[in-house]
Amino acid sequence: MKTKIIIGLIIVLVFAVWGVTAFLDTTIKYVTFAEAKAAQKTVQVAGKIDFGSINYDNQKGCLTFTMIDMKNPDTLSAERMEIIYYGVVPSNFDHATSVLVRGKPSSDGFIAEQLLVKCPSKYQGLEDNT
Repeated sequence: MKTKIIIGLIIVLVFAVWGVTAFLDTTIKYVTFAEAKAAQKTVQVAGKIDFGSINYDNQKGCLTFTMIDMKNPDTLSAERMEIIYYGVVPSNFDHATSVLVRGKPSSDGFIAEQLLVKCPSKYQGLEDNT
């Protein structure tokens, strides 16, 4: 009977280790611009959009823009990163206050697999109109 309990505990332990390992492999962490540029796997990084740098190529379905580090976004020395995104541009992209990109670095820039935009609240400024 002891052998069955030991075998059962080993099986439970193996599945627990496998589950934790699988969970940790699928989590995507937030990183700084420097960490994003050196990443080996998919990461997330947030920043502001430099609206003067936006370019969309209809033929390729490619959006490129420069993202500015949120730490010092208004200074001339703010860190910048070139973002390349293939896919449908979010409809509210041109009103975004910031953007979160999920992807990997490449020699051309940061290849975004996903774009998440943060827009100003639709309720912002209602108090001023009364």
